[in-house]
Amino acid sequence: MKIFNPATLAEIADVPADTAESVARKYARARAAQPAWAATPIEDRLVAIQGFRDALIAKMDTLALTLTREMGKPVSQARNEIAAMNGRLEFFLKATADLLKPERVFQSEGLEEIIDHEPLGVVANISAWNYPYFVGSNVFAPALLTGNVVLYKPSELTSLTGLAIADMLHAAGVPEDAFIPIIGGAEAGQALIAQPIDALFFTGSYGTGRRLAEATAGRLFKTQFELGGKDPTYVCDDVDVRTAAEGLADGAFYNAGQSCCSVERLYVHERIAPAFLEAFVNTVKGFVVGDPEATATYIGPLARAQQIQVLEAQVKDAVGKGARLLCGGKRADRAGNYFEPTVLASVTNSMSVMREESFGPIIGIEAVANDDVAVARMNDTDYGLTAGVYTPNRARATDILKKVNAGSVYWNCCDRVSPRLPWTGRKNSGLGSTLSKVGITAFVQPKAWHLRSA
Repeated sequence: MKIFNPATLAEIADVPADTAESVARKYARARAAQPAWAATPIEDRLVAIQGFRDALIAKMDTLALTLTREMGKPVSQARNEIAAMNGRLEFFLKATADLLKPERVFQSEGLEEIIDHEPLGVVANISAWNYPYFVGSNVFAPALLTGNVVLYKPSELTSLTGLAIADMLHAAGVPEDAFIPIIGGAEAGQALIAQPIDALFFTGSYGTGRRLAEATAGRLFKTQFELGGKDPTYVCDDVDVRTAAEGLADGAFYNAGQSCCSVERLYVHERIAPAFLEAFVNTVKGFVVGDPEATATYIGPLARAQQIQVLEAQVKDAVGKGARLLCGGKRADRAGNYFEPTVLASVTNSMSVMREESFGPIIGIEAVANDDVAVARMNDTDYGLTAGVYTPNRARATDILKKVNAGSVYWNCCDRVSPRLPWTGRKNSGLGSTLSKVGITAFVQPKAWHLRSA
């Protein structure tokens, strides 16, 4: 499988891809290894993940450059992702052992009732390319810590990063058969879900998630789907316009907008809309588009060349229906998969840029008359991942956000994930939760013990 740099379109690697036969062999290895890994003391499993965490920091510069070259993320942002893994893994390391302890729920007259927690078994983890360290570790870190083995399929766009993750885990003490990478595209993924796995955790688009759900329908194993979003934010009329504009521009365009929780729709109170648009566009025009290996670059190429056509179609649809193009709107005039940072105003919820996931450096902004209209617009979507409100008034923000149907809500911030809070979607944004204590318990199954003394 050839791997190309999206910034230069040059081939950077050629790696062996898995076949149906090799996937089946890897599954058999994982199944055979699972009992021994589950029997490994939790203290030893913790040490292995600690070693992985330490390796990430020690190798950060090399790992960041690899990530940049295979999917185009600016190298400064790649370093940010890897550096932030320290806090994410620290949460799992501190929280998991206590959650695995048996819980005595009743004791009386020689009868004991205990809830124990056992691993699911063999976990298939089909991961994403946009934040491979974050998204992957949300699954494989708690899965391994709770005694599962993992068949890890990184996106074909970040195969080199996936292989580096496997090498570091093995070097840190995770047995090679307890964490096995599956390399390849859709065919490798299909071969993986065809195995008699015990759980499937997928991160990606709604379309692919739905196809996976249909392909595994009727097979009774645990499935979780972390899918896309069309994440809205409402800017109230009492904000500091410049501060809000700068923060939301970053939330919309960081990682070239290639994030499931990027701000993809903006609703701005009509009283401040002109001033907000001016501040927002000025901020966006200041973003440096360029070589992702340069530290000054803020927006690099898109990881997927096909996404440029999606963005072009959204711009054409919006302008054709009356939107105003304030900046950008087309492929950048340079080699590679670059698209100009794009801002559209006077949009409506009938336009595809406000309904379909963009996953690129583009944003639509609509002026609204009041809070009730903003809530109606925010809820007018097939997705329900995140939503936000900018206002200095906490009570106003709380009232608005309680009415919004989303798994995560933000007050005066955006595009943020915390390991302490569950990451969960509603509607077409997915099923199940990762992160937080809720996310750790997703990787265990309860066993009920009824114990009566003789």
